[in-house]
Amino acid sequence: MKKIEVMLDGITAVKDFVTIVNDYKIETDLVVGRYLIDAKSIMGVLSLDLSQPLTVQIHSEDCEELLKRLDRFVVKK
Repeated sequence: MKKIEVMLDGITAVKDFVTIVNDYKIETDLVVGRYLIDAKSIMGVLSLDLSQPLTVQIHSEDCEELLKRLDRFVVKK
């Protein structure tokens, strides 16, 4: 499993993020505190507090292409 932190700063970012994640058969979740949401569910993602970074859990080790496509959302430290 891979974990990254992302920032989704609006409805357009959420739509683009969910579209990208749905292009892959890899199970992907978003975690905020004690909440775990299916990252492929636009309604689920919109129910989260988008003012803070979200942790993405990708349940695969073979996800380099997905990670590249999600790079624009990744929180740079």
